[in-house]
Amino acid sequence: MADMEKTAETVAIPSPASLDITSGSIRKRNKLVSLLKGRVTDPNEYGKELFEQALQYDEAQLERDAVKVRRKIDFLILPLMCGTYMMSFLDKQTLNYSNTYGLQADTNMKGDDYSWVASALNFGWLLAAYPWNFALQRYPIGRLIGCMLFIWGIVCMLQAAVFNFSGFFAIRFFLGALEACISPAFILLTSMFWTHKEQSLRASFWLACNGFSSIIGALLAYGSGHVTNLAIPNWKLIYIIVGCMTICWGFVILYLLPDGPHNAKQLNEYERQVAVWRVSSNRIGLKHKEIKLYQIKEACMDPKVYLILLMGAAVGILNGGVVNFTSALIKGFGFAPLQASLMQTPGGAFEIIGCILFGYISVCRKNMLGITIILSCLPGLAGLIGILTIPESQRYALVGMAWMQNVLGSPIILNWTQPGLNIAGHTKRTATIGMYFVFYCAGNIAGPHLFLSDEVPRYPTAIKGLIGAYCALIFFQVIYTTLCSLENKRRDKAGLHVDEKEEEREGFDDLTDWENKHFRYVV
Repeated sequence: MADMEKTAETVAIPSPASLDITSGSIRKRNKLVSLLKGRVTDPNEYGKELFEQALQYDEAQLERDAVKVRRKIDFLILPLMCGTYMMSFLDKQTLNYSNTYGLQADTNMKGDDYSWVASALNFGWLLAAYPWNFALQRYPIGRLIGCMLFIWGIVCMLQAAVFNFSGFFAIRFFLGALEACISPAFILLTSMFWTHKEQSLRASFWLACNGFSSIIGALLAYGSGHVTNLAIPNWKLIYIIVGCMTICWGFVILYLLPDGPHNAKQLNEYERQVAVWRVSSNRIGLKHKEIKLYQIKEACMDPKVYLILLMGAAVGILNGGVVNFTSALIKGFGFAPLQASLMQTPGGAFEIIGCILFGYISVCRKNMLGITIILSCLPGLAGLIGILTIPESQRYALVGMAWMQNVLGSPIILNWTQPGLNIAGHTKRTATIGMYFVFYCAGNIAGPHLFLSDEVPRYPTAIKGLIGAYCALIFFQVIYTTLCSLENKRRDKAGLHVDEKEEEREGFDDLTDWENKHFRYVV
């Protein structure tokens, strides 16, 4: 991030003498103290009080301190999210790496058994996605994620104990059900800690850690393949190592990851006020614990929500295919198992660079998010066409085309940010994100089944299917961006504006984007 500095700065709490203290502000401060002591637990009410308290300070001072608070959040909270997402993806990728070392032979998998095991995680995610989203609305996000890290670390290690297809399918199913909370939780956290303008870049940073995960996982798999005289097959060692790493990281997250700016241990009282004041411009408040049924109904009636769901299915198909069959593709180009593991590491670099580059493009100018999603689809499309057309004798060129599939992380994460940016009303946003991940998981289930075992090494049916998914994603994104732009222009033309502070206060009233006419969509 261009505006980041190497150290986080602490913002000093201004002296009360610098403020015009009235009886009203004293009452507000007393109420805030009560909130800080835990007497009021609703994050949105808490956030509203922090926002009102922040308004007692000079705006110019808040603007200056907001920069310092943002840097502190970037350096102290964003790395926690990045590390957690890296571990989450590493857990998923263990299947891909272990497949190189005889997993299918040792577990007697035949035909499409491996494809079903690859899909099992997404079956678990599919069934758990919607319940997790409502749990995240009602309960503390940081503690939920910390507890889940312990449990799924244990489940990850249990994969080393199975010996047949059915056992593997069951373990992967429960792993997916546990990990279903991570992506929606991070979408919510990103919307609470950063402004609309900042969110797509920060989200790109934590998803770019999939690239680091790919590199670390490939090196772990390569190292595991060199270990000899083991009492267990080499592919089982991968699950034990990654599971232990996940459990250790759980201690860090349980202690340090906050539920939002209102209770971040990394910030003092004044910094929390500034952090909430910063994101008040999003017009969505923080997190409201009450579930409102009318907002669920509105989500089901909103045509833009259905476009988001269709895009979720498209990126799910792409992700399901790319994540689970990268090693099979590279191995099919004529490389030995150890070579195939090592050859996956550059793909992680492609993902890191792609996510950060396109994340930066999405915020470098206003109204660039939709265009950037479309542009970020082009490298993957080019790589798929290359896999279909380049002669098999040019195996290194074919591997390069496989590496380009890792840029898929960018359109995925930029697409994920749209519900958090453009859906107001906490229950409506929760319902939309829940439905989105149901469609995304369904796509992940379908993706691996495009790869037919008798079409090695090019898998033409799968490659054509993935090209179609990219084209569908671009088509739906064009329609979605157009609808949001037209609605913004209609509201601007109608003069739907009031005082800026009143618009920011409205964000804490839990209004939906349909109800709040001062809300503007990010395009």
